[in-house]
Amino acid sequence: MATSRSAHKWVYNFTEGSAKMRDLLGGKGAGAAEMTRAGMPVPPGFTITTEACRAYLANKGKFPPGMWEQALAALKKLERQTGKGFGDRHNPLLVSVRSGAKFSMPGMMDTVLNLGLNEETTKGLAALTNDERFALDARRRFIQMFGKTVMGIDGEKFEHALTEAKKRAGVKTDPELKPDHLRPLVKRFLAIYKEETGHDFPSDPIVQLRAAIEAVFKSWNTDRAKTYRRIERIPDDLGTAVN
Repeated sequence: MATSRSAHKWVYNFTEGSAKMRDLLGGKGAGAAEMTRAGMPVPPGFTITTEACRAYLANKGKFPPGMWEQALAALKKLERQTGKGFGDRHNPLLVSVRSGAKFSMPGMMDTVLNLGLNEETTKGLAALTNDERFALDARRRFIQMFGKTVMGIDGEKFEHALTEAKKRAGVKTDPELKPDHLRPLVKRFLAIYKEETGHDFPSDPIVQLRAAIEAVFKSWNTDRAKTYRRIERIPDDLGTAVN
């Protein structure tokens, strides 16, 4: 019996797949699967396939049927594997969203780190690590990366605010900023985001995740990525996986 499109497998856990599946899982995804198969200590995660990227781009920016549901199911499995909750204020799970094409394209594709942070999960991270500075700085970096990568905000706007914060604090380097300096800087970053986009920074980690996945898919067709592929003679129709 033929398999319906909605039943198509778009998402693979790192416990699935192998190094032979680079076309489907991309270089990072296939590598993570192979190392997991070999029993190496690979952090748990999952890969959204290059097929999903191609379908998304061909369908005018719409996820293929079943892909998002499979990604959410994989996220639930990740929560069970880590013992943490995505958006849990007491024991938050933070994830990275990275591109992973078949061929390495260093610096060309988009990445978002510390995804899952909001006001409540930042407090939870601070309590878990007993390090408020670390948690605030992680959120500050996340807002900046999300704003620049996902929403296309000029990164210099965040860098200018960071420079001004260091001047007010009388310090020269980022690590010298204390929690009392970082709290207002986070607020300033959130204000920049709203000024540039017209809406508040998404506090819901699920909304953050969906937007980041779309940003990675779209980054396959940025001018810099196209130019790199032309120079390196990488085909344009491969698409990128998301890890």
